[in-house]
Amino acid sequence: MDFSNIEERMNKTISVLSENFSEVRAGRANPAILNKIKVDYYGTPTPINQVAGISVPEARLIVIQPWDASLLKEIEKEILKAEIGINPNNDGKVIRLSFPELTEERRKDLVKEIKKMAEDSKVAIRSIRRDGIDEAKAKQKGGELTEDELKSAEDQIQKLTDKKVAEIDALLQSKEKDIMSV
Repeated sequence: MDFSNIEERMNKTISVLSENFSEVRAGRANPAILNKIKVDYYGTPTPINQVAGISVPEARLIVIQPWDASLLKEIEKEILKAEIGINPNNDGKVIRLSFPELTEERRKDLVKEIKKMAEDSKVAIRSIRRDGIDEAKAKQKGGELTEDELKSAEDQIQKLTDKKVAEIDALLQSKEKDIMSV
């Protein structure tokens, strides 16, 4: 039985979790929090990083310098609309996003948030496992697999699931340490 489809789906789940983690603000300025924000550029929703230079000159500061100065107001408006928890500071040339120190309470809230994301990903992984086992059982019913091959396939799918859940736990632990140690 081919497990590449199952593994590919599990890897996608982990990559989505990793992307979501990168967008959680851990106190340090991370341009990834702007990834989902798009501005109207000549009638086309365009990601900010395609219409402006984004830099992180200090640990708690992101500077956005649009290539077209007429986009300043639009970028500022979209950042406010995105509710990322930071008010943009527009000086007419660039937009500055200053990240305040995280309070202990806010850190704990963020940790709860990322734990929920990780748990949702584990549920998705287990769902993929269930689909894989159901597929193997259907093949066994159809005469494509023997009883022993079914048992072997279930064991392999379970091992893959355990490995991916461990990857999620490692990602979670790393992000939690990142949030709590800033």
